[in-house]
Amino acid sequence: MKIALFSDIHANLPALEAVLTDIDQQKPDAIYCLGDLVGYNIWPNEVINTIRKRGIPCIAGNYDYGIGRHSDDCGCAYREEDEKAMGKVSIAYTNQVVGDAERAYLRTLPTHIRVEFELGYDPDKLWQQQKPFTLLLVHGSPRRVNEYLFEDRGDRSLGRVMEGADADILCFGHTHKPFHKVVSAEAPGEETYFRHAINIGSVGKPKDGDPRAVYVLLTIDETAQPGLARPGLARPGEVGGVQVDFIRVAYDVERAATAVEDSELPNPYADMLRTGH
Repeated sequence: MKIALFSDIHANLPALEAVLTDIDQQKPDAIYCLGDLVGYNIWPNEVINTIRKRGIPCIAGNYDYGIGRHSDDCGCAYREEDEKAMGKVSIAYTNQVVGDAERAYLRTLPTHIRVEFELGYDPDKLWQQQKPFTLLLVHGSPRRVNEYLFEDRGDRSLGRVMEGADADILCFGHTHKPFHKVVSAEAPGEETYFRHAINIGSVGKPKDGDPRAVYVLLTIDETAQPGLARPGLARPGEVGGVQVDFIRVAYDVERAATAVEDSELPNPYADMLRTGH
C-alpha cells in the first residue's frame, strides 16, 4: 500500500497545486492531509476548496482550529516580539478574507485520523482476530494540536508519546521540518520492536532551508507487523516493511512570495518562502 501525506500548506496555492500534480503521478492508494490549510498567504479559500473538491481526508491544524472559530489566537509558539507582531497581522488578515462556508468547513475537521491494517495472508488464521498495524495521523502530537515534536526529542520521550497513542506509525507536521525516526528496543532473539515517527514537513512554508514543497510517500508492505521488524527484509530506507520517502517538489516560489508582498501581510513572510526558513 502506498500512501501520500502532506501538511502545513498555509494558504500557498502554487505549492499545493504542484504537490498534488506530483502526487497524482505517483498514483498512491490513499492521500491524507495533516492540516494547517490557512495562514501566512493570500489563498486560504482556494486551498480549502481544493482539498474539499478532491475529497482528501484532512485533520485540523492549530491555525485551522483558530480560524474556524474566528479566534485571534492561532496557537502558534511565537518567541520574539517581531514574530508575535507579524503573527497578529497574519491571523487578522486570514480571518478577514476567509469565507463563511470555508470557515464552517474548518470547524468540521477531526483532531486525528487512525487507520488500522491487517496485513499478510495466512489461510489457517483467516478469520482470527489479529492485532492491527496502526497508522495515526495528527497535526502537532497525539496530546495537543499545537505541541511541537522536533527531531532532537529523545527516543524514550518520543517512544512514550507513541506508546500512549498506541501507534505503530505516527505521522505529524506543525514544525515544518521533515524527519523520520525509528524508535526501537531490542527484544529477546533476533527481533526488534519498533515504532516510526514521521514529520511530514510543510508544503507551503518550509523551515528546513529548502524552499521546495515537501510531502511523504509512505509504503507499507505485507511484511509489516505491529512492533516487529524482521532482519534481512528491509530495502534501503525501509524498516520492518515500512518505506518512507520524502518527495521535494519545485513550485513557483516567486509567485507565492510576490503575493505576500502585494498584500497586507508582512513582507518577511515572502523572504521566508524564498529561503525556506
